Amino acid sequence: MSAQTSYESGLDKFNRIGKATNVFFHLLFILLALLCLIPVVVVLSISLSDESSIRESGYHILPTALSGDAYNYIAKQGSMMTRALGVSVFVTAAGTLIGVLLTTSMGYVLSRPNYKLNGLLTWIVFIPMIFNGGLVSSYYINSSLLGLKNTIWALILPLAVSSFNVIICRTFFKSTIPDGLIESAEIDGAGQFRIYFTIVLPISLPVLATIGLFLCFSYWNDWFQSLLYIDDQNLYSLQALLNSLMSNVDALARNASTMGVSYAQLVATMPKESARMAVAIIIVLPVALAYPFFQKYFISGLTVGAVKG
Repeated sequence: MSAQTSYESGLDKFNRIGKATNVFFHLLFILLALLCLIPVVVVLSISLSDESSIRESGYHILPTALSGDAYNYIAKQGSMMTRALGVSVFVTAAGTLIGVLLTTSMGYVLSRPNYKLNGLLTWIVFIPMIFNGGLVSSYYINSSLLGLKNTIWALILPLAVSSFNVIICRTFFKSTIPDGLIESAEIDGAGQFRIYFTIVLPISLPVLATIGLFLCFSYWNDWFQSLLYIDDQNLYSLQALLNSLMSNVDALARNASTMGVSYAQLVATMPKESARMAVAIIIVLPVALAYPFFQKYFISGLTVGAVKG
């Protein structure tokens, strides 16, 4: 008993942090938090600033002249913003559902020790984590062979499965699902699909939530697929719309005819810089509000399948 007490006290002494070190770490983390927070505050400040004040004095942490013109202007782009929001919501919901189903099913199959092609397919899944075919080959396959160009599926299917997520699921199923449970279900006459949907998935909620959250944020924040495969403005997501706004003002100006104003009049009166930042705030806001409720799943995602002592 005394030896154990001595061991614990020695371990506590080894892990003890001095006051100066503790203060240093506190200041360091406060600095890092400010570095993450200040850009968001600047973007919000610009979105609430008057366009003339931005042209005169540039960007500031706090707005020099408050104005809601940017958000009013975005509200007037009813058809475009509503359509882009609908595309983003559909792509995020459908992509997350399809991605979770494909990723977990692949991970479950690769986790079964009696599967004959386990080793080969594991290497096939693992190799793309290190090497890939490049942008040209993926563009050719998705646009020409699969015919996904200018379709909503071009925003969903290329991101549905990633090797990293499959490896996470494989590790989770291999370390969490007992082989005896699967064997007993097989003895009772259950098929593999029934075992997967009625036994494996209900007891795998942590990995389902983790993969689903990763996919959800990935789809919501994606704009690159639209840049590659989408030419039709009706299929633009909110993120693709923001990218167009960051590139030029024409993305909003093309809708001048639907608003009953001329192109020149629209460009002269629209809040260019503040509108771009307002769209950025609108896109980030859902993720920022959802993150505190799902933070534990991000943490579990880092430790899924970790070695337990």
